[in-house]
Amino acid sequence: MSDDSPTIGHGAPPLGEMDPTVFRETGHRLVEWIADYLEHSDRHPVLSRSRPGDIRRALPSAAPDSGEGFAQILEDVDRIILPGVTHWNHPGFFAYFAISGSGPGVLADFLSSALNAQGMLWRTSPALTELEEVMLDWLRQLLGLAPVEGVIYDTASISTLHALAAARQRVVPDSRGKGLAGRPNLGPLRVYCSQHAHSSVDKALIMLGLGHDNLRRVDTDERHRMRTDALQAAIAEDRASGVTPMAVVATVGTTAMTSVDPVPAVVELCEREDLWLHVDAAYAGAAAMVPGFEDTLAGCDQASSLVVNPHKWLFTPFDLSVLYCRKMDVLRTAFSLTPDYLENREAGSVRNLMDTGVQLGRRFRALKLWMVLRHFGANGLRGRLADHIRLARLFGSWVDESSQFERLAPIPFSVVCFRIVPDPDEDDEAVDRLNAELLDAVNRSGEVLLSHTTIEGRYTLRLAVGHIRTTEAHVTLAWNVLKRELGRLRAGG
Repeated sequence: MSDDSPTIGHGAPPLGEMDPTVFRETGHRLVEWIADYLEHSDRHPVLSRSRPGDIRRALPSAAPDSGEGFAQILEDVDRIILPGVTHWNHPGFFAYFAISGSGPGVLADFLSSALNAQGMLWRTSPALTELEEVMLDWLRQLLGLAPVEGVIYDTASISTLHALAAARQRVVPDSRGKGLAGRPNLGPLRVYCSQHAHSSVDKALIMLGLGHDNLRRVDTDERHRMRTDALQAAIAEDRASGVTPMAVVATVGTTAMTSVDPVPAVVELCEREDLWLHVDAAYAGAAAMVPGFEDTLAGCDQASSLVVNPHKWLFTPFDLSVLYCRKMDVLRTAFSLTPDYLENREAGSVRNLMDTGVQLGRRFRALKLWMVLRHFGANGLRGRLADHIRLARLFGSWVDESSQFERLAPIPFSVVCFRIVPDPDEDDEAVDRLNAELLDAVNRSGEVLLSHTTIEGRYTLRLAVGHIRTTEAHVTLAWNVLKRELGRLRAGG
């Protein structure tokens, strides 16, 4: 990002804001850099090769006394920052769930930063509040959900935290004032989820003062789905022992292998037991807009709350998580608090986002969802998601046809779980170690990045297709790198 301009970077900036001319020239240069980066992100190793402390040692120990030209700052982005970045925008990024920084989303974040809108009250930025309401409805329709109120947070962890806070409010209405501690007439409150539910559920219980020990993980079936009979038995056992069941968390697309809990059956159970049902569809919920996958969110209309993350599989730059809630009045009761300096004359006639959670200030996240949905259109998004599912199943077919690898889970969406086929004389520990060594070798190559999980006690490799720029060529590359590195390991190299 070298600078040949005589305007940018000459001397320290004067008192006050950046000069508008300098801003324009630097901004144009930065947009060119971003466009080039997005177009050629595969020129970088996916996984950063930095060692612990490399970035810290390359930076001064204190802020400069005098301001520096922006050209120098941008040069240090290339020299210091970029080598320390793991490139989630690389088309060979197959780890975790890809977060695509699509072009329209990146531009929307740029605009959002410039507007610097704060949406705690409707009047502090009416467009922020009302665009969010419209985007929530657009997304709801795309997902095939019935009309329901929602709110945008940053991540699924925060969405789940708020959903379970509302569940707590429903079961213990005076918990807001009295809390939970030191109350002999209030026993433990229990939350249930499957063995494969996300760790954000664990953290929510810790944060809400419910206690991690009060999360009960329910057994799953051969398809890694929560067993409703086991859930029913756990609830009955807890009631008999004086524990109060509070909520159930079902998952549509678990993190490890994207299994789908039987939501319709869990809905019926929760209605009988009068329990709050929260559905975590952070990753897989988006698939409901794809022809042939409309039943992905079957039953979720009857859940108390549902989370879907457009930043996971709808090409919206991190972060943007959507919580839909059929009992938003309960959530507001749990969190609404208005000091005198935030009282407003529009009360009752408008929606104030500060009432929907712990956060007072709110960024203009809906702006990037709006621009992404408008730029790609519903059919454009459906086509890209369908292609990711096709690519995952193509990769899965290569695994199934291979004598070197075996698949360990179905492929309902765009994630493939597999491992090396063990030799007859290899014990479980040796097989796990070999798979871990293969993963390290593949990721060290810099060509692709995979992750791992554990399925039924077995170390499992995991390839997730989800990046907007990933093509069949990149999936083929991942397969070839796996075979190449396995050959080296088997040969003792």
